[in-house]
Amino acid sequence: MKLLVVGGGGREHAIIKSLKKNPSVTEIFALPGNGGIARDATCVPIGATDIDKIVAFAVENHIDYAVVAPDDPLVLGCVDALESKGIPCFGPRSCAAIIEGSKVFAKNLMKKYGIPTARYEVFDNMDSALRYLDTASIPTVIKADGLALGKGVIIASTREEAKAAVRDMMEGHIFGASGDHVVIEEFLTGPEVSVLAFTDGKVVKPMVSSMDHKRAGDNDTGLNTGGMGTVAPNPYYTPEVAQRCMEEIFLPTIAAMNAEGRTFRGCLYFGLMITPDGPKVIEYNCRFGDPETQVVLPLLESDLLTVMQATTNGTLAETEVKFADKHACCVITASNGYPTSYKKGFEITFTPEALEHTYIAGAKEENGKLVTSGGRVTGTTAVADTLGEAIREAYRLSDGVQFAGAYRRSDIGKRALQALK
Repeated sequence: MKLLVVGGGGREHAIIKSLKKNPSVTEIFALPGNGGIARDATCVPIGATDIDKIVAFAVENHIDYAVVAPDDPLVLGCVDALESKGIPCFGPRSCAAIIEGSKVFAKNLMKKYGIPTARYEVFDNMDSALRYLDTASIPTVIKADGLALGKGVIIASTREEAKAAVRDMMEGHIFGASGDHVVIEEFLTGPEVSVLAFTDGKVVKPMVSSMDHKRAGDNDTGLNTGGMGTVAPNPYYTPEVAQRCMEEIFLPTIAAMNAEGRTFRGCLYFGLMITPDGPKVIEYNCRFGDPETQVVLPLLESDLLTVMQATTNGTLAETEVKFADKHACCVITASNGYPTSYKKGFEITFTPEALEHTYIAGAKEENGKLVTSGGRVTGTTAVADTLGEAIREAYRLSDGVQFAGAYRRSDIGKRALQALK
């Protein structure tokens, strides 16, 4: 089988490494891929949002199955376009990808169908939003409506911060058109849990839970990033919580999307908070999370391609989705200064052992060398019988990833270990 994977980050590298395990796979093309992914797939310099070129490439190269991994091409209708040419895909059509593409849509969906989430108001007028903030409870959460590379959410601890965030989004357009509408919602408290779930629009088969570490600095300080590391499973996601999530959130969300004529197939990401009132949805993503994928897929014992095809074919109920009873930890090595300003172009070196366990995100090939080209450069993952062992091994392996200005948080998994105690 010839496969096509749209995207070029650490998540896509993890997906490609997992897909390669299927013996029927003869070739994988990554569009655009990156310098590190080139070791595991044929990279083609076509951007992830260049839908016409992606489709033309898929048709010309007789692709048997396509995996559309990032949010932008899903929202733009990449799956719709590929399917219109007879190419089966993993991922939702654009009418379903709106669950991530518009936070306003997602919040209204949850309100309409009684899915637990934070109380909220929607604004498309800046002055109205600023007036509302005069009396809103603080802290509060300000969200740009559309896609913003995972950075369109501001947790404001003062009224002034909240108003500045609204002005930045609606007047300063720091997230472009994504900030034309904003959601202002109540600040929830409790541990956060990420759950990725396979679905064919009928049944939901959750993957192992995970815990992301969004802040740039140790002890959850500094700016929000795309994620500085992850562990799986998440100790806060107990069997009791999992049961409630299935009954109150997962199945109702799939049913709600079906009722709206927006059947969701692919991977639906549930960003959850375990509040004193029970689990609530913070956000939906219409795809695999990054870097959650880098700890979840190494624990998958079932064949990834078979499971993906089952979501496309509507046969997920009969398909086994099994995860190892182990723990995983992924440590991100970033460029110093991320997520604001950082330098690029530094050569990356790996020990052979580290390379084997590392997913490459922000890197490109230059004069035969792999050099940094982004903020989050690599993610190094270890699997072990205990969480403590997985964390120690992930840090040991990540020490084998070196480049000028390399930066890592030193406390990935610390909160999870404390929770286990």
